[in-house]
Amino acid sequence: MIYESKILNVTLKRAKIHFVPDVVYGQVPTFEKPNQLLQMDLLIPQVQEKLPAVIFVTGGGFISSNRARMPQLRMHLAEKNFVVASINYRTIPNSKFPQPIEDVKSAIRFLKASAQKLNIDAEKIFLIGDSAGGYLTAFASVTNGDKLFNVGDNLDYSSKILAAVDLYGISDLRQIAETFPEEIQSLYNSAGSVTSLFVNGVPAFGGVDGGILKHPISAERANPINYITKNSAPMLLMHGTADNVVSPAQTDLLFQALKNRGVEAERYLIPNANHADDYWLQEEVFDLITEFLTRYL
Repeated sequence: MIYESKILNVTLKRAKIHFVPDVVYGQVPTFEKPNQLLQMDLLIPQVQEKLPAVIFVTGGGFISSNRARMPQLRMHLAEKNFVVASINYRTIPNSKFPQPIEDVKSAIRFLKASAQKLNIDAEKIFLIGDSAGGYLTAFASVTNGDKLFNVGDNLDYSSKILAAVDLYGISDLRQIAETFPEEIQSLYNSAGSVTSLFVNGVPAFGGVDGGILKHPISAERANPINYITKNSAPMLLMHGTADNVVSPAQTDLLFQALKNRGVEAERYLIPNANHADDYWLQEEVFDLITEFLTRYL
């Protein structure tokens, strides 16, 4: 007896996506060693035309920068024909502000310099960050094309981006727990909190002792709101109403400041969403992010 095979007609809708891990985009000094590798993992759609690129800046409370996080969002963007680079960056206790922001800008410069090899349109670079990565994304975005702490002068177009997405990110390191109970706020403001160590450094490694509120000038210097100019990139900000790690007031602070200074910005709240939970993996979120980025192409 001869059995007949079934026919499955397939319409070509997807291109191949190459995964290229462990690409070194820089070597930087830390307290631990003089040449720590900065690396990125790339998702590269295999198409003919030059593609826009998105740099994903992972969260991790300033103590971790695991670039393997949020693979669903990264793959979604790659399937929408974005080259996606997920990066690591320097973290505490081996570094402090502003070194991680410098790392993000280095990743932008690397992609622009490698555009021909990676099939990227060097003029179409975006940033997406979540949590602490949202803070770094916001900082790189408000200082868009400006050298850090020299805002408005000596533009560095090699680190300029088109737009950015800040997911439940920090804006003012002094007020992360602003809407939380007082006992939680005291923990965030203690000398041992990650934000205090991020700004003040580790006392044993040349930093200064004290909480984030004890050194107001340093805290002000680390606030991205203070660097908004006409060159700042348009930004989409998103936050969950049930976030118990970073107060939803944080993205509103930055949103209001951007709007008041004439920078294009949108902010969305997701009811019941907590910090980095399953709400952030849903198609509605991915589609909104994709639509926002595509608008600036």
